[in-house]
Amino acid sequence: MPEYGFILLLISISTVVAILLLIISYFLIPKNYDLEKVSPYECGFDPFSDTRSKYDIRFYLVAILFIIFDLEIIFLFPWAVALSEINFFGFIIMLIFLLL
Repeated sequence: MPEYGFILLLISISTVVAILLLIISYFLIPKNYDLEKVSPYECGFDPFSDTRSKYDIRFYLVAILFIIFDLEIIFLFPWAVALSEINFFGFIIMLIFLLL
């Protein structure tokens, strides 16, 4: 149980520091609000049409590619940790997975 005491101490210190930084930054930042900053649309252009308009298919393709590559990276972490135990066979299997 003493090993977990250090982890609890680290979590509590980091929580206190994060809260203190949030409080300090709230009082130190300049509060100059202008029309552009408080507007609900900060994407660079004013809304000009209905919100139910169709999006270009490229946005969906980029999102799907992001999800695919994100999942691929998740599979690489355990492989990298266990690479010394799975030897050359595991290396070849992962290369085949990456190529597919």
